[in-house]
Amino acid sequence: MATNDQVPDAADPAYAEALDVAERLLGFRLERFLGASPGEPANGADFKRIATVHAFGDAWPRTEHLDTRTRALVSVTIAATLGVLEPLRGQLRIALNAGATREEIAEVFVQVAVYAGVARAFDGYQVAAQVFAEAEGR
Repeated sequence: MATNDQVPDAADPAYAEALDVAERLLGFRLERFLGASPGEPANGADFKRIATVHAFGDAWPRTEHLDTRTRALVSVTIAATLGVLEPLRGQLRIALNAGATREEIAEVFVQVAVYAGVARAFDGYQVAAQVFAEAEGR
């Protein structure tokens, strides 16, 4: 396993593949987010590896019944509903990279407003507006 001063064990083939999938979906490597933080215990690297493999190795590649675009819109909805704004930023990037339109994403926030609350939807939509502007600048 990894020590506290490094990125989780990238020699693990499942982990390496999950990192590659994340890069294809997000458009950048995740390693910059996976290094140890000051005071983080050594097993924090294990958590990051497990979470990365679970999300990008187990769930995202499942395209038989939900294509990546649909899975991304579902993920935007979940992150917005939970109010987890930094993960929402990543889900929005994945959705745009997977072919979702800005209009479709705006409709997601209509649904979030109805079922999770207007305040939660507005918070999330502010992140979406930032990601839209960021994508415009590419």
